Amino acid sequence: MTDPRSAVWSAIAWDGRESLLAADMHFARISRHAAVLGIEAPDDLAERVFEALGTLEHPSEPNDSTDQATFLIRAGVRANGEIFVEPTVIRTWPDAPLAAISLAAPNWEEPVRGTKHAEWEPYSDARQTAIEHGADIALLFEGDILIDGDRCAPLLLDHDGVAYHPKHSDGALDSVTIEQIRSGLEAAGIPVRGARLTLSMILRASEMMVVGSGMGIRAVGTIDGTKIGRPQGRLFQAARESWLVRLESAWVTAGDL
Repeated sequence: MTDPRSAVWSAIAWDGRESLLAADMHFARISRHAAVLGIEAPDDLAERVFEALGTLEHPSEPNDSTDQATFLIRAGVRANGEIFVEPTVIRTWPDAPLAAISLAAPNWEEPVRGTKHAEWEPYSDARQTAIEHGADIALLFEGDILIDGDRCAPLLLDHDGVAYHPKHSDGALDSVTIEQIRSGLEAAGIPVRGARLTLSMILRASEMMVVGSGMGIRAVGTIDGTKIGRPQGRLFQAARESWLVRLESAWVTAGDL
């Protein structure tokens, strides 16, 4: 088993050349989580990651979907101070609402819970389990409380018109993608708040979606075969519009630091 405190990292959208999407937000999260995990993140982490981009090879053909980035990188710091930058593939997602299954969330102790740490295999295993069961994604629960998605963050629209995501204090990762689209959602009249998302709250939701640096914005159609709200409605449309603006305008280069 990997020691969760042995590394801290983030998955950042990469254009395949010299730009990263919302890099400042990702590096800020790495610094926050490094402090929690007891890892010393160097002051020049961002500069060194951007420098490494010039040496990376493309891991595959670029993703050419208009609503997704081209590639991802996994960038972070190991407990011994080593910086790593690894290119990864972004898969193409269907336009249709996704089918999700519910699985038990990994039970990490405080203060590891809610950080982007080294023991990330349970999230990858959850995604593989979903695929093996004919689903697209897994949603991770503690009892009837939704904690996270497998490499994506859930967001639902309640009947009160508020978009709710799992609370960081309950163990959810603080999502960079949600922060990127927050202002767009609120400008569209949809407040964004953290909450304890119970199963009953999910079942009564007007709609639900999942978001992430690689997948972008994806509607959720069903969980364990049960239909959730009306997919691709008001929340999805506002989130997607906000995300497309970010894909056009939020790229950062070393010169922007």
